[in-house]
Amino acid sequence: MWRFLLIFLAFPALADSVVATRTIRAHSLLTADDMTLVAMDIQGALTDTAGAIGQETRVAIYAGKPIHADQIGPNAIVERNQIVPLSYSAGGLSILTEGRALARGGVGETIEVMNLSSRAKVAGLIGLDGVLRVGPSF
Repeated sequence: MWRFLLIFLAFPALADSVVATRTIRAHSLLTADDMTLVAMDIQGALTDTAGAIGQETRVAIYAGKPIHADQIGPNAIVERNQIVPLSYSAGGLSILTEGRALARGGVGETIEVMNLSSRAKVAGLIGLDGVLRVGPSF
């Protein structure tokens, strides 16, 4: 009878969480050897290693610590202080100029850039070609 009751008792379901197997420096590419799944539900931690492999760490992640989605991102193709092309398009107007990147970033990320002509700070979306799209079209 007691075995029957144990079957129906509610046990909390444990979810898997991704933790670092070693200390990983900031701006490193993640490999399968850098992380492992543990049978714990760690709030905010990734639950699958597949999506993290090939991503770049934004901060240092220490061995045994969980890996959170905001700690990783696409590989940076724009470095801080790099001169980058800025593209503005609205309607029939198209402007191409240069700016200085104020942060690192990867494809699809939005970073701040200083327009070299006007010295104004603008936000731009990094494209596959490394051109930052600014204005209403991005």
